[in-house]
Amino acid sequence: MHIRRTSVHNAWDNAIEPIAAIAPGAELTVETADASGGQLGPASGAADVAALDFGRVNPVTGPFLVEGAAPGDALVIDVLDMSVGDWGWTACIPGFGLLADDFPDAHLRVSAIGDGGAELLPGLRVPVVPMIGTIGVAPPEPGEHSIVPPRRWGGNMDVRHIGPGARLVLPVGVDGALLSLGDAHAAMGDGEVCGTGVETDATVRLRVDVRRGAAPPTPVIETDPRTQRTGAALVTTGIGPDLMQASRDAARALVAEVAARTGMAPVDAYLLASVAADLKISEIVDAPNWIVSAHLELSLLP
Repeated sequence: MHIRRTSVHNAWDNAIEPIAAIAPGAELTVETADASGGQLGPASGAADVAALDFGRVNPVTGPFLVEGAAPGDALVIDVLDMSVGDWGWTACIPGFGLLADDFPDAHLRVSAIGDGGAELLPGLRVPVVPMIGTIGVAPPEPGEHSIVPPRRWGGNMDVRHIGPGARLVLPVGVDGALLSLGDAHAAMGDGEVCGTGVETDATVRLRVDVRRGAAPPTPVIETDPRTQRTGAALVTTGIGPDLMQASRDAARALVAEVAARTGMAPVDAYLLASVAADLKISEIVDAPNWIVSAHLELSLLP
């Protein structure tokens, strides 16, 4: 089964009619649209970012009815393969992102994708590690629910490890599960600090199965080794009693350090952090202060 990226929706709603039914254990190939829903293209600029209609962002292809799946079951999704488009975009969107107050203006970088890399800036290529940003099942609560925040049922989780070779286990909330997916990235850092990765379209091959009565309380992921970063890294820290503020401090320090070392514009260093740096909780036991660290591989610094 091959589903085109034209069969999309922009909200979670268990009343949406499924576009196809699949048997447990079946494989399917799904095309996904980029996160702007076609609002941005290779020739777009910052003004187009400022004009984004958030009602059209993160379109997901689906929903797919999984035969026999029922509330209380687990939906087991194996990501068998994934290819991404030949271009992608990364943006600073006004009012959105971890450092929205620091970077209030719209900013856009369009990357050429190919040969295992995405050229975020002239001469600066980040490794392509494809992932699915948004994948989930319909919630049992009636009505439309925003596609932007993640939930127990999955959705816009932006876990960069959900890519080829990964297994995702979701709780089923309604009969048939009603699986949908989209928001592919060619590259993204843990935390996606500016709110975007290298956003692109994609083709994803999946296998979907059902475990009866085995719904996890929240999504569970088994990762593939290719998503692990192993190179020497530049690491900055945020320290304090609030993990969100510590995350901001770590990201802000990384942006400043990259800009100081390279001469890169701070806003571009912010985009680089979003697509290639990983936020980690490094310590959460030594009250009253916790540590969040931001890691960026040194090989990416020009």
